[in-house]
Amino acid sequence: MSRRKFGHTWWGRAWVEALEGRAQLDPNRLPRGRTYARKGMVGALEVTAGQLRASVRGSRPAPYRVTISIRRFSAPDWERLLDTVGAQLGYSAALLDGELPPELAEHARASGVDLLPGPGELRPRCSCPDSADPCKHSAAVCYLVADEVDDDPFVLFLLRGRGREEILGELRARRSRAVPARAVVEEGVSPEEAFARVPAPVPALPPLPDAPGRPVTPPLDPPPGGTLRADVLAELAADAGTVAWQLLSGNGDEVLGLSAEEDLARRAARLDDVTGLAAAAGLPTRDLARWAIAWREAGRGGLGALRETWQPPRGRLAEGRAELDEADLPGDPGETKVWRNRLTRGDVQLRLGPDGRWYRFAHTRLGWLPDGPGSDHPVDALVVHE
Repeated sequence: MSRRKFGHTWWGRAWVEALEGRAQLDPNRLPRGRTYARKGMVGALEVTAGQLRASVRGSRPAPYRVTISIRRFSAPDWERLLDTVGAQLGYSAALLDGELPPELAEHARASGVDLLPGPGELRPRCSCPDSADPCKHSAAVCYLVADEVDDDPFVLFLLRGRGREEILGELRARRSRAVPARAVVEEGVSPEEAFARVPAPVPALPPLPDAPGRPVTPPLDPPPGGTLRADVLAELAADAGTVAWQLLSGNGDEVLGLSAEEDLARRAARLDDVTGLAAAAGLPTRDLARWAIAWREAGRGGLGALRETWQPPRGRLAEGRAELDEADLPGDPGETKVWRNRLTRGDVQLRLGPDGRWYRFAHTRLGWLPDGPGSDHPVDALVVHE
């Protein structure tokens, strides 16, 4: 079995490299710390401005308490760093998307405000009797910081003294204070010159990530007095990113051409509590909860089978009824009842959906709901859950 690695993003790996190199910590204790971290000896890690705290299990019954301080930036340091971040709009956009551009880290270091720890900037303290700096317990905590940095590069900023919201607020304030630059008039080209130019090759797309990115926080609040809310915009942006990822991965055909009701059910299926979304859509919470379950269990076709009734050809109904009559259902289900596209026998129901597929429904506290994907034949819909 391969050993657990620390740092899956480049900025996570950069933290580990700084830890093992530039920070100049005791090289004899770092390997022991890696082993402790890999064995899960470190409890929950708390990251605050300029400090890390965690408990680490050791040789004694009670865990040791580890506190690691890192040098905070001074006010002039932050001015230089924020100038570097604000120099290019792409830097702010990348951070909002959960990424740390290598160029930003390099420019910050060149400006004397290195986000990664240098010599003497990490000050570990542990309640264990080991006097090494660091001991194996605090070294283990240092390695697990790579996981936090992988998840959110703003952790590097927080360790230097300021968190995400404070930094973004300052960047917004700087933009609002900025004096609009004078427009620069550039000489254009003639249509003949433009037409004669050879187009540049289309750049290759970067590799598709294994999962959609983190939800995006809008860099600016919506205008006051409007009906839009920042949290709603963030949720819509995150959903759009998820849909784009599904389409690029070849698994997003189902999200194309959805009606408003279908798209609402798709979004609700991702939530644990649909109350807020139901209120915003003007729907009873119970109805949207049923739609969400139908979408999770059976997708677009299952939602259609839940919401629509229609009269199928007699041959299709006869086929479904014969299979349901012969199904070995628990208890005494009685005879099969037929109503339009629905065949009911006891607590099991078959519905022929608008897509021509059969869906098995079960009776729940929320009424009849699909409990699995659709099938081309009624017997398959029945036995898939047996």
